[in-house]
Amino acid sequence: MAHNLNFNEQTGKYSFFSVKQKAWHGLGQIVSDYPTSAEAMQYAGLDFEVIKSPLFTSGRTMSIGDCGELEEANDILVHNAFATLRTDSNQPLGVVGNDYNIIQNREAFAFFDAIVGGGNGILYETAGALGNGERIFITAKLPDYIKVGNNDYIEQYLFLTTSHDGSGSITAAFTPVRICCNNTLNAALKNMSNVVRFRHTNGAAGKLVEAHRVMGIATANSKAMEETFNHFAKIHITDKEVRRLIEMAMAPNKETLQLLQGHQYGDLSTVFKNQCEEVFSYAMTSDTQQFETTKGTVFGAYNAITGYFQNLRSYKDEEAKLKSLVYGGTAATKAQKALDLCSAFAIEGKEILLMN
Repeated sequence: MAHNLNFNEQTGKYSFFSVKQKAWHGLGQIVSDYPTSAEAMQYAGLDFEVIKSPLFTSGRTMSIGDCGELEEANDILVHNAFATLRTDSNQPLGVVGNDYNIIQNREAFAFFDAIVGGGNGILYETAGALGNGERIFITAKLPDYIKVGNNDYIEQYLFLTTSHDGSGSITAAFTPVRICCNNTLNAALKNMSNVVRFRHTNGAAGKLVEAHRVMGIATANSKAMEETFNHFAKIHITDKEVRRLIEMAMAPNKETLQLLQGHQYGDLSTVFKNQCEEVFSYAMTSDTQQFETTKGTVFGAYNAITGYFQNLRSYKDEEAKLKSLVYGGTAATKAQKALDLCSAFAIEGKEILLMN
């Protein structure tokens, strides 16, 4: 699979670091201890500045002189357009307009530091740059965790990605990650926003402060999430009900849902049926599904769906996987649907599976 990691020719290293675990596609730097934000920027090759530079045409062109005659011109200023440049390498990253406001990499790290007041509270797990450095991403672990049962722990992570080429919004996301199998869980409670997006316009730095506030709310709600998961872990669910819940959560469209509601299984696509079978097999056989909190429980049914997208599903590359799992992609959407169904099952029982 393609990695798309930036290779810094000045340092001869790939712009990525990871704490203890194997780095992205075996590239980048692996460090043994959690770094400070300054160290994380250096390890990941993100300690560079980005500037906006006036944009000119290049090559031989013609322009109209003061008297209407044609004149040869080598460089013509392009109004209301700028190139974004890395100051360490003069590498062009993209073309942006007047209103584009650069969020420097150090500002992105400062966002994380501010969440818990700096110091040793925030733990930087991974960070890196893609392409020529036009997109960066950061993963940081919060100091608190969610405990399900006696020995099942879910850690709390923050992700942030931003671009320097005008192609995307600044995105900050909150998600728990299960320690024992590294399952990324989109565990936001219903009606709680766990993803914040905003554009690179004037005031974007101020919006990072707003994102900090929203992420703080998400973190504060971790107690409610802990109560929800522990409630799920105490509710029994049969294998037949698990399969039905998986089918409902994995349905790609209304047509598939209608076929499921009408028990028209013969008309379902082979791809969909195979996918559901993979998820169900994971629910029944995975080591992480044999815990007291997951075996035959609603929490186990929920975890099976998130676990499938983390551990079994194939992705084009790691970037596509991250987008799917965290930034509102397919995996995140299915996880939210699974959470809704599990919440409804916990209240109304198996009848909810017959209604959907």
